[in-house]
Amino acid sequence: MGTALVTGANRGIGLELCRQLSARGEAVVAVCRTTSAELDSIEDVRVISGVDLLSADAEQVLIDGLDGKPIDLAILNAGILRNETLERLDVESIRAQFEVNALGPLRLASALAPAHLKTGAKLMIVTSRMGSIEDNTSGGRYGYRMSKAAVNMATRSLAHDLGPRGVAAAVVHPGFVRTEMTGGHGFIDPSEAASGIISRCDELHIGNSGSFWHQNGEALPW
Repeated sequence: MGTALVTGANRGIGLELCRQLSARGEAVVAVCRTTSAELDSIEDVRVISGVDLLSADAEQVLIDGLDGKPIDLAILNAGILRNETLERLDVESIRAQFEVNALGPLRLASALAPAHLKTGAKLMIVTSRMGSIEDNTSGGRYGYRMSKAAVNMATRSLAHDLGPRGVAAAVVHPGFVRTEMTGGHGFIDPSEAASGIISRCDELHIGNSGSFWHQNGEALPW
């Protein structure tokens, strides 16, 4: 087995990804802004805390924490969800979602690419089908939808740019998951979402790099 890096690892889907990856023998690097008792309780998981995607030094904190360690699988899962409507358009809230959900994964991917993502490595970014233009049938959630559409586009470019290095990249929608982010609402638990994401990571290769999947394996429209 290899080394898997997970961001947003202190709770929810990220925490469950760490549990499941560690249980199957991966060396897990758990990246978060602030660690949690649940994360610290997982044996043999290396925690890098202090990686705040709203901070200018997020990349450097991550790279310093890795200390040159190569990564076979990077799952960039950290994200935030706010709710803006046309009548209550909070521009600062939208900007924060862009910083964390779109620019954050791109910044970390750029930082990891030169020395940590070797030939055969995989990069999976957790997005949302709410970033699908074709799938938008209800409107609203401006910052979240726009930021996820942006990270989808960024990942498609990453697939092209990393492909010649032998690194595959894709985006995955975790489903509507019962987490703190969704206020406990949803159709599935984090364990099911994490299992599906890991399966999609296992299936990712250069030939299908640049794909947009549901965690259940369904191909999603852009």
